[in-house]
Amino acid sequence: MITIRKASDRGQTRLSWLDSRHTFSFGNYRDPAHNGVSCLRVINDDRVAPGGGFATHGHDNMEIVTCVLSGSLEHKDSMGNGSVIRTGDVQRMSAGTGVTHSEFNHSHEEEVHFLQIWLIPNRKDVAPAYSQQYFSPVEKRGKWRLLVSPDGREGSIATHQDALLYGTVLDQDETLEHAPAPGRLSWLHVARGAARINGEMLEAGDGALLARDVPVVATGIDDAEMLLFDLP
Repeated sequence: MITIRKASDRGQTRLSWLDSRHTFSFGNYRDPAHNGVSCLRVINDDRVAPGGGFATHGHDNMEIVTCVLSGSLEHKDSMGNGSVIRTGDVQRMSAGTGVTHSEFNHSHEEEVHFLQIWLIPNRKDVAPAYSQQYFSPVEKRGKWRLLVSPDGREGSIATHQDALLYGTVLDQDETLEHAPAPGRLSWLHVARGAARINGEMLEAGDGALLARDVPVVATGIDDAEMLLFDLP
């Protein structure tokens, strides 16, 4: 069984410097039918204008993953980290007992486009932590490249949750399958391009929930870049 979440049905926050689309309830957008899946709580598809950004604000007890699709994002936090997250980078911030941070478009000329993902942790009040890693298009081309995992396996980023996050880029007519372990379900998000997922056409911003034990069959249509969440 597959359930499609169309990009056009998502919530939206629109400011002078921000266009944010919410797959699940977030901020002032509330939809009881879309409050997350398993431990996956947030997928925000954010575009920030040159020079714009999120002033210092706080989080706790959340695993926050940011994937930059284009442009560059400047990050500073109360742990003392200061970095620029660029196209292809994945950042993970474990908020744990509490952390404050800011995120701004590093460029004063180009928009930055990124996905911010929140995972509910499997343990509360851990020490805050930060990591950042670049994953090249070559690593993701035609395969499921593991980006985030509970134990950092296969060169991925470790996080406090039994969730696996994969990334892939598929050429036209290229097909890739993923069989979840028994009892697990999948959420797939099309970041760019278009693909056919288990026979259903998905375009940029679309998502799909696949029921427990249902294999994922993805076929590229238009240079598709996708994220796959394998969830408990």
